[in-house]
Amino acid sequence: MSDEPTLRALMLVEEPEFGDILQCVFGLHERDVETYLALRATGEASAGELADGLDRDRSTVARALIRLHEKDIAERHRVILDHGGEMFCYEAVPLPELRSRMHEELGAWADYVHGRIEAFEADDTVAR
Repeated sequence: MSDEPTLRALMLVEEPEFGDILQCVFGLHERDVETYLALRATGEASAGELADGLDRDRSTVARALIRLHEKDIAERHRVILDHGGEMFCYEAVPLPELRSRMHEELGAWADYVHGRIEAFEADDTVAR
């Protein structure tokens, strides 16, 4: 799929893969999905640790992790470093929880679209 997921693009894929659906449902970029999959395989990790494994700049991975955290796909907690300072570590939400969130997001979108469809007849928005 392209870096800009759309429901239409997903519908045209005969058997969409997990990453394609994750990307579409949450409006993620491909690199976000790759970061999620790496995090899931690694367990708990910092942006720097994941960046090494993904061969990406730490700041790029950090932005992806922030998006995943904002979408409630990754959990984040602060770690105090022995030499002073702190960093964030991330962990992918468990798959059952992620599946539930995907259903919720898709259901909310479907409810919205159903409401829009009903509004077409009521307020003549079809002409717009």
